[in-house]
Amino acid sequence: MLDIYAGDTALKTIKENGFSPEIFRTFLGASGGPKWFVLYGLDKYLFGDFFKDKQQPLNLIGSSAGAFRTACFAQNDPVAAIERLAKNYSETVYSDQAKPSEITTKARALLDTVFGVSGAAEIMNNEVFKAHFIVAKCNGFVASENKIIQGLGLFASLLRNMVSRSLIKSQYERFIFQNQGSQLNVYDPDNISTTRLTFTDKNIKEALLASGAIPMVMQGIKDIADCPPGMYRDGGIVDYHFDFEIKNEGLTLYPHFSSILKAGWFDKKLSRSVRVKHYDKTVLICPSQQFIDSLPYGKIPDRTDFTTMTASERLEYWQQVFVKSEQLATEFSAFYQTQNIRQIKSINTLLT
Repeated sequence: MLDIYAGDTALKTIKENGFSPEIFRTFLGASGGPKWFVLYGLDKYLFGDFFKDKQQPLNLIGSSAGAFRTACFAQNDPVAAIERLAKNYSETVYSDQAKPSEITTKARALLDTVFGVSGAAEIMNNEVFKAHFIVAKCNGFVASENKIIQGLGLFASLLRNMVSRSLIKSQYERFIFQNQGSQLNVYDPDNISTTRLTFTDKNIKEALLASGAIPMVMQGIKDIADCPPGMYRDGGIVDYHFDFEIKNEGLTLYPHFSSILKAGWFDKKLSRSVRVKHYDKTVLICPSQQFIDSLPYGKIPDRTDFTTMTASERLEYWQQVFVKSEQLATEFSAFYQTQNIRQIKSINTLLT
């Protein structure tokens, strides 16, 4: 039900030191909207049990839905926070032909629920679980709220990206909003400009909202406090599944809804994969095809469910996925307890 892959260095480290929370220094949370629901049970186990007593800092890096998850993991009660996120996100209902203004308003309400009374302060002051929200600053046509102009900009991005991912760097910049104690060090060979900014009381909520601001679907977030003026949108535009080198010590744990990895938003339908060397120190855990086939409709949730199902059908389906996701947590726990290293496959088989 659960597939586990590891890069060469990661597998060597595990064989020498065993599989434990201590070997990990970084955690990745990808974009993908409600696709993460399949990881719900695993998320609760990882931060309610596996990482519960961790003493060394763990960098939590997320874009879009992954950023919302990291915002939960960095709170004092991460399980309660992820439960709030799952419940309120899954139960959100939009009107027919919902406009970006409505979707943005409901995203703000979700944000307030996830943070609660003290969540923002807990995230900013957490000395172990250090959250990082990836946001894309948009330049040119993609910064416009006019759908025609924005659409032309996105089409230009699509064409540029087909030639080379590095060509979108004139349209997008990567902004990483982070815990003040962050020591994260990343290298991007595509040379997309990267700016790192510390969380403040004024920017943390807007930064998280921006990280999930899907182009053409939600309103962009303009002029976030304590950072350069401009239009900020979904972090998945530049880092959908991540394709940069994490230069910090230790391994990276990457619970993902799929074994298929795409660098950015515009790579979804391209055959281009992420670079193998960037996953050398990564352990990827994801649902197997057998598990996915066992789900209602034989698939994991996605944003099209909002339009192809009635609200009651969608909620019933997603609730079943939440329950089934506990199986992945149970299997991961068994793997951790038995230390069955032979269960780990080479990640090179996915990326070559």
